[in-house]
Amino acid sequence: MLILTLLASLGAANGYIWPSPQLDALESIRFDQDGHRAQGISVFIEPCDLFVFSASPSGRADSADWIRTAYHDMATHNATDGTGGMDASIRFLEEISRPENAGDGFSNTINVFLAHANRYVSIADTLALALIMSVENCGGPEIAFRGGRVDAGEPNAPGVPEPQQDLQSHIDSFARQGFTQTEMIGLVACGHSFGGVEHAPFPDIVPDLNDPTNLKSVAHFDSTFAHFDNNVATEYISGTTQNPLVVGSNDITNSDKRIFSSDGNATMLAFANSPELFASTCATLFARMVDTVPRGVQLTEVIKPLPVKPDSVQLVLNGGTLQLSGEVRFWNTTADPNRVVSLLWDDHVGGTHTVAMKASGTASAVAGRYTSAWYAFNSTVDPVAGITSMRFLVDGTLEDQGGVGFAVQDGIFFTKTSCITSQSPRTARFDVAVRNGLNPTRLVLEQELRDNVNRPIVVTTEISSSTQSVALNDAYSLWSGSVVDSGAPGGFTPGAHTIRAEVGGLNITANGGQFLSLLPPCPV
Repeated sequence: MLILTLLASLGAANGYIWPSPQLDALESIRFDQDGHRAQGISVFIEPCDLFVFSASPSGRADSADWIRTAYHDMATHNATDGTGGMDASIRFLEEISRPENAGDGFSNTINVFLAHANRYVSIADTLALALIMSVENCGGPEIAFRGGRVDAGEPNAPGVPEPQQDLQSHIDSFARQGFTQTEMIGLVACGHSFGGVEHAPFPDIVPDLNDPTNLKSVAHFDSTFAHFDNNVATEYISGTTQNPLVVGSNDITNSDKRIFSSDGNATMLAFANSPELFASTCATLFARMVDTVPRGVQLTEVIKPLPVKPDSVQLVLNGGTLQLSGEVRFWNTTADPNRVVSLLWDDHVGGTHTVAMKASGTASAVAGRYTSAWYAFNSTVDPVAGITSMRFLVDGTLEDQGGVGFAVQDGIFFTKTSCITSQSPRTARFDVAVRNGLNPTRLVLEQELRDNVNRPIVVTTEISSSTQSVALNDAYSLWSGSVVDSGAPGGFTPGAHTIRAEVGGLNITANGGQFLSLLPPCPV
């Protein structure tokens, strides 16, 4: 109990304690953006005027689509009854087909991010991260990110503002979402630092430009449509703006003009006079926007990069030894060929072991504002002594997560004998090494799938009881579970698998959330 209390207090002080599967996954997408171990999202906004869905120069940008999608997803929120908000309801055909959601930017965005969602990172979380990365990586301020959004199971009520509506309608709409009139001006200006209005979905606002340098005929909100700056304000105040929602030929759809001028241009003048004020205001408003979630959804604390973070830590039983491997990321650290890094691990019998680590790569985040250095380890562990925790020594400085160490769970893990049969019906066999003395009351195979509305879900299958286990060596016994591909619900479907044990009323998972996505064929 004392240890649990200590860990809880350290977690509150430092953000979170590794390992934490959900926070580890969210932190990785947030901060492992380019280079080694990159999560693969930022490639869609590099360079910031990249639009991957048509030939260049299109005049469009993925970054602008991501920001617009996040706002339209949030804009269904009703602050009074707590419905709507950032919950990825924009992915439903009924919602995406409404006139208020004209254009293909929403479907393009959803198609990119569906694959990045998993049991720990919702589709709505990826939409929030998409906005944050678009702003930050394209010249904008850093934005606080919290995770834990919950994906909707059905469309939300209509409610996204449209250009032809009058000023009071817009004020009322933003008030319903939870924003004041001044915040409405700021949020529209911040969002319209990117992108513009395309001819195809809005022919009554933008004519066909017949411009070979702008193949999609997009009238941009400012002269730097794929870069964050206060030009949307300076050009508006100076009278040089080409914003189609300010100077469009049809004044009925000049919604930005009505919104920006609604306080006598005071807010836009302040933004034009101070890039710093514009950036800080946008950082605050964007954070509030993506944190606008349905009532009852509890977001995490602001996720900050861990200074030292292990990754892909794996244990594999190989005959009489345990093979320990993985990497560690040192945040905001440049490569240094002279740096000396060592792994120290503690075992169950009071011993400490040391192994040298090798540099394995470098990475960056937020358009190169931050760099990180990665180091790899690979060593053998005596199975009886096992391993309880890790620490790292960097040029003589001990990194041990504030004295707690980096806990390693060696009680359960997959073995390499897991396989799948080739004959029909296929049978997937999952072999699990269970440490003797652990005595789990239940061992469960967890398989990550999608439900009928594309939300990640976890399906469980029982693994055989301890009375059927087979001794592997003095330290571990083998438990096995099989799933038959019956072609019916509950049958085997390839996906990400992990294992969970119930021990003394507590749940433990395979170390590092070890996954098996593909299985080798079973010996014939």
